Amino acid sequence: MKDLLRQYLPYLAGYKREFFFAILGMIAVAVGTAGSAHLIKPVLDDVFINKDVFMLTLMPFLLVGVFMLQGIGKYVQTYYTSYIGQDVVRKLRDTLVLHLTYLDMTFFKKMHTGEILSRVTNDISRIQSVVAQIIPDLIREGLTIVALTGYVIYQSPKLAFYFLIIMPIAVFPLSKLAKKMRKYSKLSQESTADMTSRLGEILSNIEVIKSHSSQVYEHERFSTENQNVFRFIMKQIRTNALTSPVMEILGSVAIGAVIYIGGKEVIDGHMTVGAFFAFATALFMLYNPIKRISTLYNQAQDAITANTRMQELLDTKPDITSGGNELLAPIETITLENVSLHYDEIPALKHITLQAQKGESIALIGDSGAGKSSLVNLLVRFYDPSDGKIFINGKENKDFTLTSLHKKIAYVTQRIYIFNDSIAANVAYGEEIDEERVVEALEKAYAMEFISKLDDGIHTLLSESGDNLSGGQRQRIALARALYKNPDILILDEATSALDNKSEALIQQALHELKSEMITFTVAHRLSTIEDADTILVFQKGEIICRGSHQTLLQECPTYQKLSGSL
Repeated sequence: MKDLLRQYLPYLAGYKREFFFAILGMIAVAVGTAGSAHLIKPVLDDVFINKDVFMLTLMPFLLVGVFMLQGIGKYVQTYYTSYIGQDVVRKLRDTLVLHLTYLDMTFFKKMHTGEILSRVTNDISRIQSVVAQIIPDLIREGLTIVALTGYVIYQSPKLAFYFLIIMPIAVFPLSKLAKKMRKYSKLSQESTADMTSRLGEILSNIEVIKSHSSQVYEHERFSTENQNVFRFIMKQIRTNALTSPVMEILGSVAIGAVIYIGGKEVIDGHMTVGAFFAFATALFMLYNPIKRISTLYNQAQDAITANTRMQELLDTKPDITSGGNELLAPIETITLENVSLHYDEIPALKHITLQAQKGESIALIGDSGAGKSSLVNLLVRFYDPSDGKIFINGKENKDFTLTSLHKKIAYVTQRIYIFNDSIAANVAYGEEIDEERVVEALEKAYAMEFISKLDDGIHTLLSESGDNLSGGQRQRIALARALYKNPDILILDEATSALDNKSEALIQQALHELKSEMITFTVAHRLSTIEDADTILVFQKGEIICRGSHQTLLQECPTYQKLSGSL
């Protein structure tokens, strides 16, 4: 709990104005609460016992004033603490999402998307309660306790002693409950992440589920995860619910002792009736903030666990980083020297050596898992070689900033990524939209033939994943996005697989016209996409076993002969 407060209290330093007004509101609540207890004494002693008419006239105004002070204070405190809490959480979420986008591809391969979503949404929402509710409430209730404790000691130090000596005994059972709460909170958050992951799988694979009529099977799997969430949340609720009875039992013992001893004080004439009732009222009021703090402490255990999970993500550092501040100039050559790549000790590439110059087109061909996509991943620097080095313009690729490297490389994959935005925004993704350049890129990708028929043209809004387009149309927009960058290296990983023969032939013609301006790497899907390549690399089990032109390989490479026959 101390670590949590230490971590998030500094955030309040950035909200001095808001925090100042929030503290004023808390002080107003504390003073109003103590003041309302103090008014009991003149009501009983001056109005009902001494029958003071002036006090009778004055008291309604004093009561309205005290409760107005309390109400306004609570409003001001609630508004400003909520503002601080919501804004801090907004910044936390921004920080976490930005951090995630810089993590390595290895991280995303190992951690399920649903788990990441759960941490960004569910866990941060639990942390929000710390900044927006728990810390402000602890401060407010703490100030109220100080005000009321000072008042009861002022009224009767002797009676205050009995109450204040018994209540600390509650710390022991409350600490035990808090420990259990933290344990169940961790299990609850982990099970929520599992449930979110399962739901994400269902939504991502809905076509497979429906085509297999496996709705009942998926429902049973989701139901199991959902039941786990329910079970651990109920354990949290049960543990938290015990806090109130523990506090009430101990509170009743303390208050019972005070009533007995205070009654004797009144009977013996050492205390007036009004003073005793004012003391008793303050004591009853004191009980609520103490009980509230114990409940807040339990609730904080949930946030402590969520914060730990969030910090795990923030503490994860990428291995693929900019090695220096050097910006990459236009790419003239790229060289791989004896490069090998392993995924968790599993070899994907072995001793790859090749060189490509501006204007060259290189095709990659081989069976699934032969290493083609692994080579592409190295070029984009999704991964670094396990052995060997990659040079661009004679310098190691690690010397350049990642941003300048990625600006020079356009990568079109078989899996097409379409954003829920306009066609123009999808083509100019990450850059300012230049409509003239957008149209030019779309024309090169032969996409304007269908876009021009749309009511809003390039401003047509695309749905999630581009589901309002055909597969071939999505591929052409993805290709236009690549061409919009005017890249020095263009990588096509089976990027024309969804196109008909006519569209593919037109795009191949467009790429041939642009060939002199870039280095092109093509992962083959059809023979027509590779037969005009300057160099064809034949992959097998992570190695290049043959290289050469289409005609040369047909004569000299049996593996290529088999592969070309199947294309």
